[in-house]
Amino acid sequence: MLTVHHLNQSRSQRVLWALEELEQPYQIVRYQREKTMLAPDSLKKIHPLGKSPVLEDEGLVIAESGAILEYLQETYDPEQRLKPHDVAMRQQYRFWLHYAEGSLMPLLLMKLVFSSLGKPPVPFGFRTIGKALGGGIEKAWLNKQIATHARFIESELAQRPWFAGEELSMADVQMSFPIFALLARGGIDDLPHTKAWQKRVEARPAWQRAVQQGGPFSLPGS
Repeated sequence: MLTVHHLNQSRSQRVLWALEELEQPYQIVRYQREKTMLAPDSLKKIHPLGKSPVLEDEGLVIAESGAILEYLQETYDPEQRLKPHDVAMRQQYRFWLHYAEGSLMPLLLMKLVFSSLGKPPVPFGFRTIGKALGGGIEKAWLNKQIATHARFIESELAQRPWFAGEELSMADVQMSFPIFALLARGGIDDLPHTKAWQKRVEARPAWQRAVQQGGPFSLPGS
């Protein structure tokens, strides 16, 4: 049976969603974040990087969300339900699978880090300086970068309901974590098509089952 090493409030939520869409049986090994919000050291027993998600399948250990989702689609989706058939949309599919972690998530992680420099666990004596530094970087550069990406995503979702066409695909599963983070932390309100996409995701029975399995999923704002 497939095993998902699942960290609460993490990228592994999308692996659970993918498995629910594929209607594949699986079991969950659960991990809780430390007070620092980092993954516990026990995950290093599963994979040297100690990150989640990690998928196990008959002795095969796979890390990295994109690699896991591609493996699941190639192995457990013989009818190609979660990969577009149209050639042009397949290029979109490939783009979003890589864009999610290669371009968008680094910016959102920086947003989280810089907005946290004035808060614990930063030592009390450094919080004032940290807040000023983080706020300065956000205002001068980071927020503009995030806004550029948000406008790009919004324009793409204005053209079609899902990231790679008229039907849900693994591209949407991969993009779910950064989109939820963008809407929670990006500080941008005028994204009607992106918010509509989020509502379509949340309305899917497979998403709802994944949340039941993995625990409450939300990404609080910075």
